[in-house]
Amino acid sequence: MSKKTGPDFISRRALLRSAVSAGAAALAAPALAQNAMDDVISAPRRGTWDDQFDARTASRTAVYVTSNNPVLGPQGPANIQQAIMDYQQIVANGGWPEVNPGQRLRLGVVDPSVQQLRQRLMISGDLPREVGMSSAFDSYVDGAVKRFQARHGLPADGVMGEYTIKAMNIAANVRLRQLETNLVRLQSMSGDLGPRYVMVNIPAAYIEAVENSRVALRTAAVVGRIDRPTHTINSKIYEVILNPYWTAPRSIVEKDIVPLMRKDPTYLARNNIRLIDGRGNEVSPESIDWHAPKAPNLMFRQDPGKINAMSSTKINFHNPNNEYMHDTPQQGLFNKLMRFESSGCMRVQNVRDLTTWLLRDTPGWSRQEIERVIAARQNTPIKLAQEVPVYIVYITAWSAKDRVVQFRDDIYQMDGNQELALQTTTGIERPAGSPDEDLLPQ
Repeated sequence: MSKKTGPDFISRRALLRSAVSAGAAALAAPALAQNAMDDVISAPRRGTWDDQFDARTASRTAVYVTSNNPVLGPQGPANIQQAIMDYQQIVANGGWPEVNPGQRLRLGVVDPSVQQLRQRLMISGDLPREVGMSSAFDSYVDGAVKRFQARHGLPADGVMGEYTIKAMNIAANVRLRQLETNLVRLQSMSGDLGPRYVMVNIPAAYIEAVENSRVALRTAAVVGRIDRPTHTINSKIYEVILNPYWTAPRSIVEKDIVPLMRKDPTYLARNNIRLIDGRGNEVSPESIDWHAPKAPNLMFRQDPGKINAMSSTKINFHNPNNEYMHDTPQQGLFNKLMRFESSGCMRVQNVRDLTTWLLRDTPGWSRQEIERVIAARQNTPIKLAQEVPVYIVYITAWSAKDRVVQFRDDIYQMDGNQELALQTTTGIERPAGSPDEDLLPQ
């Protein structure tokens, strides 16, 4: 083959070289662009634009602070003692600054108070120190706020609302004293609690089912308000009742049901409430003078069903206060921030999961059989083959072995500092009477 020269060959060679160069440039472009972006991000005088959008991580969420480690048990005191040492160091270093935002702080906001917020979150370990200081509420700060909220039992929405700001502005030395107060409580519950047990933590308004020192189930609860508190007790669960009857306390009969019947004679029928005399016979509501000065001396008993005040399930444990755990037709209550609304009894979210766990060792009661009986609307008491310990406790501060420290409001004001009772328990006023009086059907 002869060697080619001349303008045509030169132009073809130039075109080929140009194409190769273009291809190489195209292949190298992403790497070069990333290097350029890294250089910009790392520049010491870059400003704040990149704080509002994290180029390395476009989205950050709160660190998952929930642990499979139970609140109670032999590790509880050691974990909170580590937290006490950590907080002693924070206090010795001057604590943390108050956060007083001039506007509603949330993702994307730029405000000078965000710098104090960053500092506050860094000191408590919610925000890594290497993210630096700026006035931008970026996704790093958003994730840190969500982590803080999760540790304090608040909705992890990343928005600096009233309760988040209040919780954040409790001084470090106050939190230290709260940890020390709860160390004593945890030490009293650090013995052998049994291989399987249920714990109700009143300030956290949740329930743990613990097996072999690990949390098998954790679910939300509604517990007693401050004027009708749920009582702390160590007891044993002995019975589950599927499709329970609900018997109205005398106080509700006199102050609520009788006035309702005067206004609406169909109230009892609409709510499947029957009148039963002392011999067990049903009495017709039409035979009663509802305008008489005294309420009839009859049992007001609601049939099992979806509108029953205890819905599908009642869980009984030995106690002198007529308190128990139960299902509820008002499932929306579990979505509320404040779940301190009962008169002592505990409403349980996902109660069928807990029931299945409790009845695991009781022959004949699989989840399928439980569901079948509930669907049949047949009142069915079930004695547990082996009673399960239940510990109803008041713990407002604790820590898991991963050094994630949890705090809750001192809802019953038992920690000795009014500042720790952030939320009020004011709700719908109820008449005095039985612990389950708040279960009046609507």
